[in-house]
Amino acid sequence: MHGHHHHHDGTRAFAAVTLINLAYTVLEAGYGFAINSLALLSDALHNLGDVLGLGLAWGAAVLARRAPTARHTYGWRRATLLSPLANSLLLAAFSGALAWEAVRRFSAPPEIPAMTVVVVAAIGIAVNLGGAWLVRDGHDHDLNRRGAFLHLVADAAVSLAAVLAGLGMQALGWAWLDPATALLIGVVIAIGAFGLLRESFNAAMDAVPASIDQAEVQAFLQSRDAVTAVHHLHIWSLGAGEVAMTAHIVRPARDDHDAFIDALNRELNARFGINHPTLQVEHGRGCEHDRHVLAPHGAPGEGHRH
Repeated sequence: MHGHHHHHDGTRAFAAVTLINLAYTVLEAGYGFAINSLALLSDALHNLGDVLGLGLAWGAAVLARRAPTARHTYGWRRATLLSPLANSLLLAAFSGALAWEAVRRFSAPPEIPAMTVVVVAAIGIAVNLGGAWLVRDGHDHDLNRRGAFLHLVADAAVSLAAVLAGLGMQALGWAWLDPATALLIGVVIAIGAFGLLRESFNAAMDAVPASIDQAEVQAFLQSRDAVTAVHHLHIWSLGAGEVAMTAHIVRPARDDHDAFIDALNRELNARFGINHPTLQVEHGRGCEHDRHVLAPHGAPGEGHRH
């Protein structure tokens, strides 16, 4: 029961990927300085930003393992939602810097030792794809892992573009391939960053997870045995792989209360992936607190009568 999410928090994977990428960033920057290659130095700077993003993801995964306390009753699981928000902002910032540098270079593309760029960038492809493989498990439903995964795939794409540009410059002498490729990759990174930013911002603002239709959940609850009304329904993400829900359910007094709640919890998890529901069962119209405005949070017209 305890630690059902610990097996997938990825702290070791994040640690390994962060340290490997940091080592590669140092290597790439060293070669950039050695051959006076602005392309390698720019990519090293981009990789350094991604190392910082991976470090945030690693730290968030570590924080998510902290046990709940009297003050932080859910623990620190929400760190896995805040980290991808920071990651997406970093991706957007570096894509903008990459595009700016690419535009600047079009007027006077620098002379770059093409084969050195190809070799170093090829190493980058291996490093980043290897890192993406390490954090691949669960990235489709874990925003923290998805942020790290996108960082690594984007870096592999940048390195691949650098390899292709280096080969083109070596074979054809087209110096403009360097800024053109950088501009294209900057656009690709920006598009990915925007999608992650939108999703992570929604999660941080307690939005209903994109995979869940709240109207469908409401209809499901109202269709349960003897349920006459459902209100104050809220669904949000607690962290990686954990979805919480609260709802007030109006149901006449019955002698199957515990069995009803247990069955409903199992069905919510099986149908919608809601694994942290809190249900308040009411037996009629006597719950006046629902019509007060002490904590207004219902839909328009709901719970606002004095």
